[in-house]
Amino acid sequence: MASTPEKPTPAASRRKTGRHRGEGQWAAGHMTPLNANEQTKKDDDGLNVRTRIETIYAQRGFDSIDGADLRGRMRWWGLYTQRKPGIDGGKTAILEPEELDDKYFMLRVRIDGGRLTTEQLRVIGEISEEFARGTADLTDRQNVQYHWIRIEDTPEIWRRLEGVGLSTTEACGDTPRVILGSPVAGIAEDEIIDGTPAIEEIHRRIIGNKAFSNLPRKFKSAVSGSPLLDVAHEINDIAFVGVNHPEHGPGFDLWVGGGLSTNPKIGVRLGAWVPLDEVADVHEGVISIFRDYGYRRLRTRARLKFLVADWGPEKFRQVLEDEYLRRKLVDGPAPEQPVQQWRDHVGVHRQKDGRFYVGFAPRVGRIDGATLTKIADVAAEHGSGRLRTTVEQKMIVLDVEEDRIESLVSGLEALDLRVNPSPFRRGTMACTGIEFCKLAIVETKARGASLIDELERRMPEFDQPITININGCPNACARIQVADIGLKGQLVLDDEGNQVEGFQVHLGGALGLEPGFGRKVRGLKVTSAELPDYVERVLKRFEAEREGDERFATWAARADEEALS
Repeated sequence: MASTPEKPTPAASRRKTGRHRGEGQWAAGHMTPLNANEQTKKDDDGLNVRTRIETIYAQRGFDSIDGADLRGRMRWWGLYTQRKPGIDGGKTAILEPEELDDKYFMLRVRIDGGRLTTEQLRVIGEISEEFARGTADLTDRQNVQYHWIRIEDTPEIWRRLEGVGLSTTEACGDTPRVILGSPVAGIAEDEIIDGTPAIEEIHRRIIGNKAFSNLPRKFKSAVSGSPLLDVAHEINDIAFVGVNHPEHGPGFDLWVGGGLSTNPKIGVRLGAWVPLDEVADVHEGVISIFRDYGYRRLRTRARLKFLVADWGPEKFRQVLEDEYLRRKLVDGPAPEQPVQQWRDHVGVHRQKDGRFYVGFAPRVGRIDGATLTKIADVAAEHGSGRLRTTVEQKMIVLDVEEDRIESLVSGLEALDLRVNPSPFRRGTMACTGIEFCKLAIVETKARGASLIDELERRMPEFDQPITININGCPNACARIQVADIGLKGQLVLDDEGNQVEGFQVHLGGALGLEPGFGRKVRGLKVTSAELPDYVERVLKRFEAEREGDERFATWAARADEEALS
């Protein structure tokens, strides 16, 4: 089916190779790299860098690392240099990469489908304590991220992770990233179909396969059979969404071309129904289209969403069927709208086997290794040894007997992990921010945690679903455009004319019920210090002006600018 990058697809090989121009699409015969990133990938596959890390860099130290490996290929193994302490946000876009690089790394552990065992979580926590100064953030892509990792320690970290079935393979880089999955796959009472077998088969075929390790940019995948639409399918490069076909039964609706960053796009339906046993085939076809037809000239246009926007869903489906699958897909229905806004599975919920799962909320995904090991202990005592991470920076304990729920909840809340959190703790997410990220302009994690505390103190009776997403730069890792209140970090002027950390505000974005991007009010920016006052003011206006059961996003779309400022 799909061929290796060194040998273009049959369709591409029939085309005459001409001058290397246009968008740098391999399928058009344009194999010559058009930028430094493409040259680095052509010079050596990123997967090959592991050998150098283990045999050279881990032995000789940070200063021995080749620059192309340091800022490129090492991402193929989840390693990304972190920001040197003390560099303010005003220098983010000014300094050269080597001036921003610290001699420590972020290391991302991929957790496909969000599936963990208590043994795996315990190892993750132990690694955090021993090698990462206690850091271990839960991300909105179901991963765990460490900081302060030394290159000398990476072989031992890999040995321990892989000893319990985890890896960092292609957790970063121009690769197929972690495959999102419903955290309650296989257990939820209302599940349409369990996508776990498809996730496992996609992983087996794609991850670590050099046929797919040189993509134009990252490729994000999601598979969920939950009617809650719990994997943010609208903003993934490819997503399989559970639906019931009137003739063929449970399967998946196929979406492509979603993504955020500085040019956000909601994914589009191809109108195709995919049975469970064909999901991996279709996924391989779509990722092959991205590899062969994806734009490689400019990094800013190298995501699948730009190709989908230019081609349209009809042409994309035709190329998928004619050149890659060599068969037609079955037409199918769209997923139904979810009946509730929260999609994070926080709280106590009955499983289809009569037991319960219990979801809990850390603060903005920030946690530590010691707490993770304690969570593993509590979960092992009260459940079957299975846990899940979610795309909302939350975690779930599965398979809890009814008479053990109260004890489990008490154990979690003793760790400051809320099973019945306020809307503010439940709905606030934050990216890594300037503390560690070289792209960031402002601080995010501590700002988000303090905002939660302040809003809980000021508005204890507020009970409406609300999402507050805080991002340290324009790249939208925390999904600012699709939050009720999205905060994009930038430097702003305070009342005295000083340049300080602050945010551009997006209001009324949403996924699920009515997907769309938030509204930007002209000139609306707030300093970090003003943030609690601003959010409180807007939420109180929402409470005063909402009509019936109106959601915040609906109100924000119709409210006048004065009410939003």
